[in-house]
Amino acid sequence: MKKIGHLLQNRKLTKKTPLDDKSLFYIFDRIIKEEYGNRGIENIKAEYLKGKKLFIKADNSNWANEIWLNRNNLIEKMNREIGSEEIDELSL
Repeated sequence: MKKIGHLLQNRKLTKKTPLDDKSLFYIFDRIIKEEYGNRGIENIKAEYLKGKKLFIKADNSNWANEIWLNRNNLIEKMNREIGSEEIDELSL
């Protein structure tokens, strides 16, 4: 499976195409599933993107705490998958 960042780099674009919210949420869901499995997907959802800040909703405080503790790792994985620094912060 090819990463989205790899595919975007191979496209010859004259200007940078902004990443839409649906693609970003899809990437977030894939990373959450890799890290936390099906339970994570059921309990952690990306709500919206404002600037470079991704807002997340967790079903309970245990999941919110897990995201908060691992936020830097998740941001790094998302940006690596995208291929650029699109996300600076996760907010609950």
